[in-house]
Amino acid sequence: MQAPPSFLEDIRNRVSISSVVGRKVTWDRKKSNPGKGDFWACCPFHGEKSPSFHVDDRKGFYHCFGCKASGDVFRFLVEKEGLSFPEAVERLAQEAGLPMPVVSEADQQREQQRANLYDVMEMATGFFEAELQAARGSRARGYLADRQLPPAIQKEFRLGYAPDDRSALRSHLADKGVSVEQMAEAGLVISGDDIPVAYDRFRDRVMFPIRDPRGRVIAFGGRALSRDVPAKYLNSPETPLFHKGSVLYNLDKARGPAHEKGQIIAVEGYVDVIAMHRAGLPQAVAPLGTALTEDQLRMLWKQAAEPILCFDGDGAGIKAAYRALDQALPLLEPGHSLRFALLLEGQDPDDLLKAQGPGAVREVIDGAQPLADMLWQRALAQNDRSTPERRAQFEKDLRSFLNSINDDVVKKHYLAEFGERMRALFAPMGGNRGPGNRRQAFGKTGGNRPFKPGMRPWDLQQPPSLALRRSQLVSNPTSQAVLREGLITLCLVNHPDLLHEFLEEFSTLEMRVPELDSLRTQIIDSAALGAGLDGAVLKAHFINVGFGPLLDRLEAQAKRLNEWFLGSGAAQGDARTGLRQMIARHRKTITLEQEVRAAEAAWTADPTVENENALKAVREQLSSHAGSEAQIEGFGAASGRQIDAIT
Repeated sequence: MQAPPSFLEDIRNRVSISSVVGRKVTWDRKKSNPGKGDFWACCPFHGEKSPSFHVDDRKGFYHCFGCKASGDVFRFLVEKEGLSFPEAVERLAQEAGLPMPVVSEADQQREQQRANLYDVMEMATGFFEAELQAARGSRARGYLADRQLPPAIQKEFRLGYAPDDRSALRSHLADKGVSVEQMAEAGLVISGDDIPVAYDRFRDRVMFPIRDPRGRVIAFGGRALSRDVPAKYLNSPETPLFHKGSVLYNLDKARGPAHEKGQIIAVEGYVDVIAMHRAGLPQAVAPLGTALTEDQLRMLWKQAAEPILCFDGDGAGIKAAYRALDQALPLLEPGHSLRFALLLEGQDPDDLLKAQGPGAVREVIDGAQPLADMLWQRALAQNDRSTPERRAQFEKDLRSFLNSINDDVVKKHYLAEFGERMRALFAPMGGNRGPGNRRQAFGKTGGNRPFKPGMRPWDLQQPPSLALRRSQLVSNPTSQAVLREGLITLCLVNHPDLLHEFLEEFSTLEMRVPELDSLRTQIIDSAALGAGLDGAVLKAHFINVGFGPLLDRLEAQAKRLNEWFLGSGAAQGDARTGLRQMIARHRKTITLEQEVRAAEAAWTADPTVENENALKAVREQLSSHAGSEAQIEGFGAASGRQIDAIT
């Protein structure tokens, strides 16, 4: 029986060659690098004392530099164990959990049809590429230019344009002898008994070819240029070539860089992949508009031991990260895990690249946190721990997640790790909890000025200095909103004595990122347990309970933006001034954002000139709101900074 090539490819994707060869050899620990899929051993085909036999998991190939033996996983079983090729296929299919196909004459015909479909998809790709450069592709070229995707990138990723014409591609392919049945089977046209004339599936869309690991085009993703279409992004349907849950966009191009760097990054969409490429991170791939599947996770693990999943920082991105976490937990194995990189709310990699450059994108990836930290932070964000019963429920819920890990060794270490975290979380920081609530613990005077009942910091605010006015956290109204929330939090971590002045404002501050909200709860809870606040002790406690990666990211952002007044070395008076201004600016920005949304809704409902002018006015106010204050005399002097000249 001859297995179809597609079935053999499925086996290769599911069974690593190192797991099969590893039963016959002992890997050399010094030369091997399992994280990169590189393995070395003494050759099993000839006697030798130094390892010259190499196995590459990513390529699915072995080669001996001594006797020149080489091949794939099937050939290894044939050559080493004396199996016939069909027997090798059957054994590996059983390991992969795949039923053996019954190959009939009709099956062989379908395989030939698959081969023909590759040709059809290549013709379609060429058509879309040509249309992008033609006269009617001008709008698509404008869109790509706005996204900073120049012609060189368009060519490298073979981007194209599907004209706003129901029969453009169909007619082009028909002229080349392609039948409507083949076009429909490839997912390029929509046809059926109730459709008199088949018509193009993709119309007026920028086209992103989706390739298999061998670089063959198997499907398309189309980005609509018109706003009034139901789906902004449209993928090809399931076809004999394309099964959405088993494909990663750009894997063919990313495999080489991933192998070299020992790292692979999964982002959310096509443009995000290209943004990563432009930022110097070509080892990026993306699922196709759905949550990561088990097959896709295993494909990632074939490329790197700890793939990095990069998500947008909005609510949808956080939910996607949690779904990936739940999908991965049962599949964890020794040495195989995930890391998570979360962007600021409202940003994707393309936004960040345009706003702050390649360095900022790489910084987000370098700051990716382990799966264990992500799981811990979700548990903190989703559980109330204010009573013994609720703390018990928190522990029960957390254990239920950990018990979903199938590997007993990994589960044992997770239970031990999270047991330590829970002990640290519930351990007192020192001192006794006095009567009353959190606000009573900080209702007394402290620092250099008393906190009077009913007084709010922004009621007493002074205008900021020129240096403070230049601060992105104070001046940038919308794009830095979430960044400002994080660095307000960082300021109170580094200067916890200020919490008594800003407790009410900090407690009610709108937090859009669950991770930050959890840290805020920890700051208030932990500080309320101690009579005196030691910033170093407090920070060490936060690191022990899993907030270390978040604090590292916030410190790096503050350093990059030169927000010196947030650091632990800044004078408390300067930190107080900066914190007061950030909170005030944050409150004003939120109010203006709400006014913008209300004005947008009014204009959408009634697009009159009056409503349009009102919308423009509030948008202008939001964009020009920053940097209008006078200066605070002497800001920075106490911290040893140069005092701003009065202007």
